[in-house]
Amino acid sequence: MASSKTSSTALLVMDFQTGIVSRLGSDAVVERARAALDAARSANLRVIFVRVAFRPGTPEVSSRNRSFSQLRERGGFLESDDGAQIAPALGVREGEVTVTKRRVSAFSGSDLDVVLRAGGITHLVLSGISTSGVVLSTLRQAADMDFELTVLSDACADMDPEVHRVLLQKVFPRQATVVPVEEWARSLVA
Repeated sequence: MASSKTSSTALLVMDFQTGIVSRLGSDAVVERARAALDAARSANLRVIFVRVAFRPGTPEVSSRNRSFSQLRERGGFLESDDGAQIAPALGVREGEVTVTKRRVSAFSGSDLDVVLRAGGITHLVLSGISTSGVVLSTLRQAADMDFELTVLSDACADMDPEVHRVLLQKVFPRQATVVPVEEWARSLVA
């Protein structure tokens, strides 16, 4: 039987999409995310995958949005594109929710808040690519929404190692517990 702590906790696996993972040049963060998934599933935690994707013609993308307007010009990350799909190495299982967002934060342009409220989720465990993008934006918004937060330090990655380090060591600890996957996984069985 799940404890009230685990029944109110969800692991968010954010932007681990084929087109994003391929840019990293290393599978290490995917392996750590997979270890977090294994631990969450063993503890019967809710697992929620989050991806960024757009409708054909990208009606969600404003020309004023620097990041996403560049994607629009390149024609990437349409909902049906291979690059917009969750990396196969993570093995999305039947019954696990995949939320599609339209901006950087997992909450922006998605139904994540509805899914979390319906599930009685009050504690979010964050993993994602990139640390300075989806993880930072989601952490800040979730903190403002009064979620308890944990960041899995080695299940996050960023193209800029220094920005990654500063966020994990200096910024995130103000609003979240920051731990490696192995330590977090041990806490689930303690």
